[in-house]
Formats: sequence, C-alpha cells, structure tokens
Amino acid sequence: MAKNEHTFDSICNDIKAKKFSPIYLLMGEEPYFIDRITDLLIENVLDESERDFNQTILYGADTDAATIFNAARRFPMMAERQLIIVREAQLIRDIETLANYVKHPLLSTVLVVNYKYKTIDRRKSLATTSDKIGVLFESKKIPDNRMPAFITSFLQTRATTIDAKGTQMLADFLGNDLGRLCKELDKLAILLPDTAPKRITPELIEQNIGISKEYNNFELLKAIAMKDVLKANRIIQYFEKNPKENSIQNTLSLVFNYFSNLLICHYSADRSETGLMNTLGFRYSIQVKDYLLGMKAYSAMKVFNLIGNIRTADAHSKGVEKASMTDADIMKELLYKILH
Repeated sequence: MAKNEHTFDSICNDIKAKKFSPIYLLMGEEPYFIDRITDLLIENVLDESERDFNQTILYGADTDAATIFNAARRFPMMAERQLIIVREAQLIRDIETLANYVKHPLLSTVLVVNYKYKTIDRRKSLATTSDKIGVLFESKKIPDNRMPAFITSFLQTRATTIDAKGTQMLADFLGNDLGRLCKELDKLAILLPDTAPKRITPELIEQNIGISKEYNNFELLKAIAMKDVLKANRIIQYFEKNPKENSIQNTLSLVFNYFSNLLICHYSADRSETGLMNTLGFRYSIQVKDYLLGMKAYSAMKVFNLIGNIRTADAHSKGVEKASMTDADIMKELLYKILH
C-alpha cells in the first residue's frame, strides 16, 4: 500500500517550503508536471553558488544504474546537499537495480529521476521503495473535458482571470498539450497590463493566437443547445474553410461529450441548476447553461438517437463505409440530424 498519494500541488508546496525528499521518482505520460517539479527543485535545493560542485545532470542514454548509485553516494562539497537529476531515465535498461540505492539513500543527496512517457511497474521494488522512502509521482494527461478547469486554475495562480468562452477556445484549439498551452498563456500574459485586474478575453485570444471568437466549438455547442440553425451552419462552413484549425475529430468529441452529458441530465434525480452542476462535476453555473437549454430543445429519446448518429459520423470520418465523404460533408449531415 502506498505511503502517501502525492499530488503535484503538495509536492510543489513542500519544495517551496524547503522540505526535500531523498528521492523523486517522476513518471508518466504528461511531461509538463515532471519538468515543472524538476525545475522547482533546481531553483530551491541549491543556491546558485553551490551548483558548480553539487549539481549533476545525467542522461538515460549515456548512463546506467551503477553510475547513478555511485554519484548519489558522494557527499556534497561545502553545501548541505547535492542534487542529482537523471533525465530520460526511461532509456536506462537496468533502472530497476537502482532500488538498491533507494532502500538506503544518502540523506544529503536529492535524487530526481525523470521517467517520461511511461510508467514503472508499481509492484516492483524501485516504485514501492521510492513511494515509501521519498516521492513517487505519476504525471497523467489531463482529459480534454477537464482542460477548461485546468486553464482557469492555472491562470488563478498567476492572478489572472478568464471567462468560460476563453477557456473553451483555448482548450479546443490546443487540446491537452500542456507545454504548448503554457507557452501560449505566457505569450498572452506579456500583453496584459502590470496592474490588476488581469483578464484574458476572447478578443485577446483571437488577435494573438488566431482562434476566431465567433466561429469555434464553444459557439457551435451554444448554437446547437439553442437550435440556432443559421449560426450552427455558418460555423460549420467556417470550419470547412479552415480545416487545419478545426479538426473534425475534436469537434465530434466535444459534440459527443455534450449529448452524453445531456442524456445524464435528462435522467438526473435533481434537474435544477445546482443539481446538474453537482451531477456533472461543474464548478461554475455558466457551464450548465447549455445543458438547461438542451434539455428543453432535445428529448431524452432524441438525445439517445443522436449519440448513435455521432458515433456513425465518427466512423465515417475515419473512412468506414463512406470514405468518399469529406469532413465537411460528414459534419453537415450530422448537423442536419441534430437540428431537425
């Protein structure tokens, strides 16, 4: 059984408070959190004057467990600690034998192992011992449907706000690529005034990232919820002219998610705004507005049938049965079934 369930925030807070563990085994599909924790350790474990003699960076392609073991057993020079960072540790063939060091680590060493894009078997000694002695952290990809909440939370840590439309525009366009997202947010932050309040608007996103504030998936779902046939078709036509910025797979995924949630709403015991927020796990009332509209516009049976239609459209988009149809044709056919 794991000693602790370390979260990204708890790890970062401990590092900032100078509470260091002798081992950080950072693994998983999402490199952003691994890189952020590692950068934070570089900033906090050693003073700049101590780094020349006490900071070592090794790379998995050029090292092995024995080399890491020997480096970690050295004592720091004129400093309280030494910091050893192992990048690309997933390339080390005998990494499991590093458990021999982790069982009896040198407390003056902070060993950071970056095992990216994969996970180490939690049943084996390296993972279980790292969890017991230090920090074992799995960096997971954030699901697409949780990206708007992540964007809002991320900006709050920087004393910046953004509305639901802005978060959805960014989530639709950038997906769950956190590295790219943070670069774009940094770019937008430079354009904001130094004085509070700081707010990222859809207009700022449109002008500097190239996403239309009128023709995007956020507005498409809103048009579908309101059964606004003209607006929905205009958005699909815009998507047809700008296919690189508007992937059919992304649009289908969001439409599928909307109607799946709408079906849940129809069968929810409490269909009030607060009740649906709790059922869907939403934090803000604005997030449930389109579902309240959708419940009036689409019966439960209609929603059930549309979910089947969306699955068929997804198959068509992947070349099943109607390979000759363009993405625009597929979306137009689906939109007709939805709105009529």
